[in-house]
Amino acid sequence: MSRTCLVVDDSRVVRKVARRILEPHGFLVAEAENGQTALDACHAGLPDCVLLDWNMPVMGGLEFLQKLRAEFGPEHPTVVFCTTESDMSFIASAIESGAQEYIMKPFDEDILLGKFAQAGLL
Repeated sequence: MSRTCLVVDDSRVVRKVARRILEPHGFLVAEAENGQTALDACHAGLPDCVLLDWNMPVMGGLEFLQKLRAEFGPEHPTVVFCTTESDMSFIASAIESGAQEYIMKPFDEDILLGKFAQAGLL
């Protein structure tokens, strides 16, 4: 069974790297360049998980996460924040808002797949 992952990042390079890591592990990957596009994609069809950037134009990751949880509930889809923000206050805000995991950029295959495994996605 295929799982779906929505990769939300304003960097095309980050989206492409995530796609190259996830697709060989059975994920169908969709992409969004900001939180508003991601929210629209979730309305069209809720993914199994979201790999989410923090800083984006139009709608940032935290605002997207808060709207996602308000509309679809606290558990699904699984959200893994992926950002350069390393301050504990950012991490706490992400977890309090409903993210299940948090990884730092730059990430590699081991880091990303490890967090997906911890979140029960692999």
